[in-house]
Amino acid sequence: MMDDPLQLFAEAFAADVEEAVSSPDATTLFSGVMFTKTVLERLEEAERLEQAFDLYQEGHTGRAAYRIDGYAIDEERGALELYTTIHTGETPPGRIPMADIRAAYDKALRFARASMEGLADKLEPSNTDASDLARMIEREAERITLIRLVLLTDQLTGPTLPQDGEWAGRFIEHDAFDMMRLHRILGEGETRSDISVDLRQLTGSPLPCLPVKPDAGGYEAYLTVFPGDVLSRIYQRYGVRLLELNVRAFLGIQGRKSVNAELRRTISEQPSMFLAYNNGIVATVDEIEFETDKAGRSMISGLKGLQIVNGGQTTASLHRARFKDGIPLDGVEVPVKIIRVTSGDLGEMVSSVSRAANRQNTVQQADFSANDPFHQEVEALANNCWLESGRGRWFYERARGSYLAAEQKASYRAKDDQAFRSQTPRSRRLSKLDLARYLNTWTGLPYRVCLGGQKNFQYFMQRQKDQPPPPPDEAWFRRLIAIALLYRAAERIIRQMVFPAFRAQIVAYLVAGLSYRTGGRLDFEGIWRRQSITAELEELIRAWAPGIDEALRTTAGQRNPGEWFKREECWTAVREQLPSLYDPLPPELASMAMTSAPGEAGAKAAGQSVLSVEDLERIRRCMEIDSATWLQAAEVGQRTKVIHWKTAGILRTLAGYAAGRWEKQPSVRQAKPALEALQTVRTSGILNQGSGDD
Repeated sequence: MMDDPLQLFAEAFAADVEEAVSSPDATTLFSGVMFTKTVLERLEEAERLEQAFDLYQEGHTGRAAYRIDGYAIDEERGALELYTTIHTGETPPGRIPMADIRAAYDKALRFARASMEGLADKLEPSNTDASDLARMIEREAERITLIRLVLLTDQLTGPTLPQDGEWAGRFIEHDAFDMMRLHRILGEGETRSDISVDLRQLTGSPLPCLPVKPDAGGYEAYLTVFPGDVLSRIYQRYGVRLLELNVRAFLGIQGRKSVNAELRRTISEQPSMFLAYNNGIVATVDEIEFETDKAGRSMISGLKGLQIVNGGQTTASLHRARFKDGIPLDGVEVPVKIIRVTSGDLGEMVSSVSRAANRQNTVQQADFSANDPFHQEVEALANNCWLESGRGRWFYERARGSYLAAEQKASYRAKDDQAFRSQTPRSRRLSKLDLARYLNTWTGLPYRVCLGGQKNFQYFMQRQKDQPPPPPDEAWFRRLIAIALLYRAAERIIRQMVFPAFRAQIVAYLVAGLSYRTGGRLDFEGIWRRQSITAELEELIRAWAPGIDEALRTTAGQRNPGEWFKREECWTAVREQLPSLYDPLPPELASMAMTSAPGEAGAKAAGQSVLSVEDLERIRRCMEIDSATWLQAAEVGQRTKVIHWKTAGILRTLAGYAAGRWEKQPSVRQAKPALEALQTVRTSGILNQGSGDD
């Protein structure tokens, strides 16, 4: 039926894929490859996947064929995820034969086997994404305890998948995102996937419990105890999906005083005391299944829709001890409180439980990201900042799925649908992950961006709280969009240049390198007005890209490149090998507003200055000097009359800029005399040579 929601979703999804393929910027003519890329991107935005990459590779090992369409590696869980795609382009979606599903899984697993047996040495050329992945799998083979095979398809898989099993001492899991599940997640906006835990199967018998049913409150509660091994195995299977309603990520176990280090010590040295020392976990369920023992007591046999809302640290620490550190969990018992909401809002209950129960490490307001005031302000700015033409604006997706919801609402009337697509096309949709990616890159954190969307976003939000920036205003929003347009242009250009590997990392480091070379200054207003970068800046990106690729590979040396790019030391090393700027500069670099710092209301109306490469180099050198050095030079230089009092005032101004993390940046007329004055003070010998760096 034409009004069937699943069919409408499938048709819209297929149209999006074909539109992407036919785009002038498309890097593939194959709908199946674009389907994989689109699904992985949207599932990451929906927080279903993390650091998932599309990668099509097929071939033969002996007489048997292998094929993958994407991958992800979770080092914390020792898990390798391989994605395989069945794409037909047919609507409405139909059922895929089980034989085809099994064949797809078998080919993906065969790639993992071949990789562990030296496939990388047989691939030509030897420096592609596929060869790097195969080499990584071979190198990490002993640490991989789980291989998760995930089918992506625009059709339907049916209610059952092949049974999970084992291979060479590793768990083999099967999962699938078919069109029905994609519709539930991306179309209807589900907050979590169905998680079904069979406790009888995991433990050999149901678990005894103490039921508590308050007269008021709209919930039921059950107190029980999970064996530590059972909890770790549940996490091994479902990973971060168990924590989708948890407000915090796993904090790690580094540091002798950390909570998780104490957990690990108890697990390894006093497992029988874990129940006494640990507060346990709080979980919510959609459904809970019971059995009755011979004495008529209730026993929990199954849980559906399980979510750990407090105790993520405990759960992840147990999993790490068991599967990464090899510590047996015999004797470890974990107290568990299970809540089933019978009336009211589950999300509200979870938020209240999280705020009240997370006392081990304080829950920051930034953790509740969608409702964070910062994101509400950005959403308001997006709604009110219209393009120069007055006929369009950007859409900030503060809440997951809000763009799709708005799009569907507009589709009910042809006039509204046309207006929505014209004013806020998908190309002008901006997610929270996008915002964190663009701003962290521009502020010199490309290694954080390389951690993946979720981890980068978590760091961004924590940084927002630790070092609150000025409130965003319209100038700030226009600057954000200008950076977004630059970043997306770089992505398009890098895709077109067909680098064999690490395209996403090249983009992040290239954009960060441009920011570093220019001191973070750019004609943001000009980019906003055009809604694009100039051909000259595109040419500069093309000229820089091979140099950035070479710098990344050179600095990696014999290290694992994918892991090296996530380290601050990588950014430090790459900065020393950045390509140079050259005259004439692109208009965005040569002609910019004299006042272009974020949050300055006068940016749009400020005068223009034409800059040279030498000007930008001076600005960059100024921004490498810390606040204390500028301030000391001003005080000592003025007191000894080595510099004029007006020049000392410029140095004090730059000291203030440095203290504010260079949210305001030096102008050309400030940079030159400031550097000359600093050099004069240093030459005179009255300034501590070790107090700064120019």
